[in-house]
Amino acid sequence: MKENKKAHWDQVYRNKTEEQLSWTQFIPRTSLNFINSCNVSRNARIIDVGGGDSNLVDFLLADGYRNITVLDISEAALEKAKKRLGRKCKQVKWIVSDVTEFQPANQYDIWHDRATFHFLTTQHQVSAYLHIAAGAIANYMIIGTFSENGPQQCSGLPVKQYSEKELQSRFDNGFRKIRCVNEDHLTPSQTKQNFLFCSFQKLSVSQV
Repeated sequence: MKENKKAHWDQVYRNKTEEQLSWTQFIPRTSLNFINSCNVSRNARIIDVGGGDSNLVDFLLADGYRNITVLDISEAALEKAKKRLGRKCKQVKWIVSDVTEFQPANQYDIWHDRATFHFLTTQHQVSAYLHIAAGAIANYMIIGTFSENGPQQCSGLPVKQYSEKELQSRFDNGFRKIRCVNEDHLTPSQTKQNFLFCSFQKLSVSQV
């Protein structure tokens, strides 16, 4: 199954241009706004989970953030991002891994995930994600996922839609919700996809 998922995403990124990928954002404004609202230093550790060849890393580098990690199951996606960044790619740590099998070497001040969590459709996958995130996050988590009004499939795969209440309930153990917003993402083909973005703060042991 793992190899099937990796092969699927490698094929997607090898065979499609940026304009053909529905999740493409040329300027990831909502993600940037959420990240900047955390008010962390430019040395803070930030990980973009399922970042693929997203432009988010370009904007974070341009904004002065110096400790960025991008994780994705697809090596092809990360290679495209590295090629786009050119010499700047050396300023970023790149990790090829299924997020549900990720073994973090350290904690992150901000865990950002746009459009990965909704691909986890089994309780086993969700539980693995929650366990890994709980150990890897030092301060903040930002999740962008399909809302109740979002698509039921993406890239030929089933997805899980979330209401604000349901997404919050996933992280009730160990996190405090800060805020949530709904956003219509306009794909490069001009189709609207409704997303739910939520930010959470990790609770201290005494608060749990």
